[in-house]
Amino acid sequence: MKSKILIILPNWLGDAVMATPAIEDLSNFYDDVEFTFLGSFVSIEALKHHPKCTNAIVDETKKASSRLKATYLLAKELSKHDVAITFRDQIHSSLLLYFSKIPTTIARKSWHSTIFVKKAVALSREMHLVKQYQQLSHSVTNSSEVSNLKLYIKPHIYDNPTLGVNAGATYGSAKRWDSKKFATVAQHFAPKYDIVIFGGPNEVEVSKEIEDVLKSNNIANYINLAGKTTISELCAYIGGLSLFATNDSGPMHIASAYQVPSVAIFGPTRDNETSQWKNKKSIIVKKDLQCAPCMKRECPLKHHECMEKILPFEVIKAINSISH
Repeated sequence: MKSKILIILPNWLGDAVMATPAIEDLSNFYDDVEFTFLGSFVSIEALKHHPKCTNAIVDETKKASSRLKATYLLAKELSKHDVAITFRDQIHSSLLLYFSKIPTTIARKSWHSTIFVKKAVALSREMHLVKQYQQLSHSVTNSSEVSNLKLYIKPHIYDNPTLGVNAGATYGSAKRWDSKKFATVAQHFAPKYDIVIFGGPNEVEVSKEIEDVLKSNNIANYINLAGKTTISELCAYIGGLSLFATNDSGPMHIASAYQVPSVAIFGPTRDNETSQWKNKKSIIVKKDLQCAPCMKRECPLKHHECMEKILPFEVIKAINSISH
């Protein structure tokens, strides 16, 4: 008998990718299963290609004049499901599961999930987010395995060895290493690698700063894709890279899903929670400062030393160490 599972995806792209091992856990547990994915536009665009996803719904309740009412109406529009699991720690996702009347509902333990969800699972934030998500799926499957990240978008095939650089980070400016330092790294590797500059729609300016440095040094073997790709294209272009230098960001997790050798620059965020999951060739570059990780979107001390103290030669050295 076919099982139908509703999965409420995390809002952030990177978090959605980190939920994929839990989704694979559920996919492997049920002999015959259909997934309905519900989430933000970016999370849906990245994960809707799963072969067992039969319905993908972009959650736009946040835009409604009454989110509570919109959440109720969305729950009533959903087809019947056997199980529902939310990877969001958010009251409206708990309410959606409550309104849906799905027999088995699962969420991270919180005050609202304890009230509105059938099974509220206590999770420690001291462990990697992939493990946190998989503890939710393990509450159904009773498995203990934690697998790799998984995306079902075919990687792009480049003509030459290619280094990608990603100076953006959607969460906030505190997570961003200086674009000119990224340019120094790209310039160093340009004789051996073609360069691809990545960035989202809000990161076109910082990506242009990298491009300007390359242009001024007569480097022509690059393309700037900032603001020019769909989410599916972003995954494909990252998936085909030879090497990747990036801030802690969604693209970093995409690279891990494709096992792209990666150097990630961490400052204000907890690398023990969001590092490159099971990426066999990956290195974190960071500074151990008393004020880090602060988990703030902008540096509260106004000096941004956790990122400013990281120098290009440190990132170049790290890339060299994983490039063989």
